[in-house]
Amino acid sequence: MKTIRSLTRSAVLLTALIAVASTPVQAFDGPATSPEKEKELLAVLGSDAPEAEKAIACKNLAIYGSDAAVPALAKLLPNPQLSSWARIALEVIPGQAASEALQSAANSLEGQLLVGTINSIGVRRDAGAIDLLTNQLKDPDAEVASAAAVALGRIGNEAATKSLRGALTTVPANVISAVAEGYVLCAERLYSDGNSAAATEIYDEIRTADVPMQRIIEATRGAILARGQNGLPLLLEIFQSPDKKLFQLALGTAREFPGSEVDKALATELTRSTPKHAALIIQAMADRSETVVLAAVLKAAGQGDKQVRLSAIDALSRVGNDSCLSALLKIAAESDADVSQSAKETLAELPGKNFNSQIVAMLPKSEEENYILLLQLIGQRRIDAVPVVVKSLGHSDPAVRSAALVALGETVPLAKLSLLVSQVVSPKFPEDAQVAQRALMAASIRMPDREACATELAIALDHSPAAAKTTLMEILGAVGGAKSLQTLATAAKSSDPELQDAGSRLLGKWNGVDAAPVLLDLAKTAPVEKYRIRALRGYIGLARKFAMPEKQRVEMCQNALDSTRRSAEQKLVLDVLKLHPSVAGLHLALKSMQIAAVKDEATQAALVIAQKVGGKGADVSKLLSKSGLGKVKLEIVKAEYGAGETQKDVTAVLKKQAGDLPLITLASTSYNTSFGGDPSPGVVKQLKVQYRINGKAGEASFAENALIILPMPK
Repeated sequence: MKTIRSLTRSAVLLTALIAVASTPVQAFDGPATSPEKEKELLAVLGSDAPEAEKAIACKNLAIYGSDAAVPALAKLLPNPQLSSWARIALEVIPGQAASEALQSAANSLEGQLLVGTINSIGVRRDAGAIDLLTNQLKDPDAEVASAAAVALGRIGNEAATKSLRGALTTVPANVISAVAEGYVLCAERLYSDGNSAAATEIYDEIRTADVPMQRIIEATRGAILARGQNGLPLLLEIFQSPDKKLFQLALGTAREFPGSEVDKALATELTRSTPKHAALIIQAMADRSETVVLAAVLKAAGQGDKQVRLSAIDALSRVGNDSCLSALLKIAAESDADVSQSAKETLAELPGKNFNSQIVAMLPKSEEENYILLLQLIGQRRIDAVPVVVKSLGHSDPAVRSAALVALGETVPLAKLSLLVSQVVSPKFPEDAQVAQRALMAASIRMPDREACATELAIALDHSPAAAKTTLMEILGAVGGAKSLQTLATAAKSSDPELQDAGSRLLGKWNGVDAAPVLLDLAKTAPVEKYRIRALRGYIGLARKFAMPEKQRVEMCQNALDSTRRSAEQKLVLDVLKLHPSVAGLHLALKSMQIAAVKDEATQAALVIAQKVGGKGADVSKLLSKSGLGKVKLEIVKAEYGAGETQKDVTAVLKKQAGDLPLITLASTSYNTSFGGDPSPGVVKQLKVQYRINGKAGEASFAENALIILPMPK
């Protein structure tokens, strides 16, 4: 399929190219009447300005330039760095002066500069350059001759066509492709002008000539389309070609062929093609959705080679209609898993005005296997059929009830949400409980008014048995919003241990900063310590995960520190401050050094934060000095990493990372990565560092991957 689409895009690109070539070049119709601006730009070209500035000036002259700019631009055409920039302007400046400048340059330049100039002549479609370009078709430089051929094709008038026709049989082999390309452009010009007969003659001449396959393909496409309906036999002939590229051409051309006769022909071609080709033909048929022979696609979907069937079933998802329902249901019930699944996917996507109503009408009288599939389709297609689906909740088959619950989860409106709530709170069949819970979750999450949905769930929570309360709270947590938050907070502070547990757990993983006040309050007032800890960790997690003003984040960290004496949570706060470094956060980290249990961690945090915010221009030296952590003169004397007798000298690495703080931050948190490998695999290692701070010698050892904070020597 990919190659077909690529070929189609190529054909479209060619058509677009011809359309552009057939449109006279116009100067920019904006602020082109600004002589002052033009003078400024010309002054740049005449100055000693760098070539980059002159290039920009040339580009702007494509907007503001007039005949007055042509002499200055023409002088740049021999310049290898500025020639292409000058041509940008010369290609669009209207008038004969620009055309003559390019023609004059083409008579004196050579090599790539000449090729570029010829290309610009082609862009301008300069009919006055026909003789010049015709002579250059004989140039010994194949690139020059090829550029001339394409430029003649862009011009595409009678004289250009005549030159290319003569060249088609006389130019050398390394130029013939470009001549054929230009000749195709001439044919496209004739075709777009309504002269199909002349275009057809050229196309036929090219496709029977000794030219590269790509040109034959382009000419064959043109020959088919230029003939109109009379091109259909040629199209069908190409379908029979053993050449892969020509078959791909046939597929692409069939997609753009006018009228409906080609659709009938494709349906016939389908029956006599190999399975591989038939599968591709079906996709081409489906791309002609307005005139496709649907019966042929439907027949191919129902029987025959599996590859063809799968292609046809897929095509029906785009072109099928109400009439395909019964056939697709039958296919969906087949034993082949691939075919069945493909049919089910198509049924879920199939267009058709009456398709949904047909599904609902068929449900009550369907056999069991189709019954389940129809329920699934109601859910997948979000069909409003709640009354019919609800009747299935009492079915004796658990699979039917399960399909009905899932369908309700996808279709039930807020006004009837109680139908699913009742299935969760007091299920008639206990084995349906989990499916009902998932259905209520799906329905609640998709409700457009989450506050109204949360209100319904909260009311149900108040009147539900204990077994259902946790489930309803889980759903409230997923729904979110103010009402859900309030309901969970109330549950977490209740006297019911199960509600306390579920409420604090769900609040602890709440996905929004709006839960911060609730969690902080719970961290202080929850009746059980483990729930206070859980709430506080959730609160700290919000400060860690979500974007917020730094003032708010630091305030939350301060609140958390004020709410606990546990070092575990205090360390989590310090981690947040390190992850989101700020001057205010540095203040708090330094302050936290007064907490004995986390003094070392707070010191580490302060140094890390100072290093990060100091690198962004903040002056933190006074703050650090007051806490005994001022800037120092740090010198790494020797550093070794390893275990026992196996030691790796990493002095150079640490020296490179040393700064003006007694802290060394490595490129990676892994010592092995930072030091270029593991000196003792499978063995616990240490980093030993000898250093001097402010001239005083010190020595320290660090466990593998520990943060490197060097103690101040005594």
